[in-house]
Amino acid sequence: MKKLLIMLTFLLGSIVCLAQADYKVIFDITSKTPEAQQTLLRQLNGILKGAPDAQLEVAIYGDALDMVLKDKSGVAPAVNELLSHHKNVSFKVCGATMKRNNKTASDLLPGVQVVPDAIYEIITKQREGWGYIKVTH
Repeated sequence: MKKLLIMLTFLLGSIVCLAQADYKVIFDITSKTPEAQQTLLRQLNGILKGAPDAQLEVAIYGDALDMVLKDKSGVAPAVNELLSHHKNVSFKVCGATMKRNNKTASDLLPGVQVVPDAIYEIITKQREGWGYIKVTH
């Protein structure tokens, strides 16, 4: 009986660890509204409280570009906090959006990465089994 209890405990612990390791979500944001950006940050922080090892990525394009620009971001402290304290969180901005707006990587907050196409980034993550959340407000 004692061996069975130990095995069940080990099995349940393993299942919980695997479930947390599989927590991968890509967020899609195109809105420049402070409400949408705050919603996104609240969701990221909420997930990290419950699943600190969750892999979270934010795909930024369209009007949301200002969110990660050094000179325009209204949420820079929160983005910087997430990037500096959580290696499993990334913010990726669309290279095509950057080009349309005459911006370069040096215009971005530190740690924000550029991908060629944010929509392709989202599709790629979905193919890899990542969950998808469209952030709106």
